[in-house]
Amino acid sequence: MQDITDRQRHILRAIREHIADTGEAPTMREIADAVGLRSSSSAWYQVRRLEHVGVLARDPHRHRSLRLT
Repeated sequence: MQDITDRQRHILRAIREHIADTGEAPTMREIADAVGLRSSSSAWYQVRRLEHVGVLARDPHRHRSLRLT
């Protein structure tokens, strides 16, 4: 598995905490807000990188389908 950046670790932590608090995965906007990104597209880019590395998975046909692997 490739190394992940500090920002990506922060995103993973935010996703984990959101799921623990609410019982559902966060939206890209919620991820961006939680880690201080300016746009949801920045969160989307990081989520796709984390998917590529294999630490996140999602169903492309469902909203809020992120899950930690």
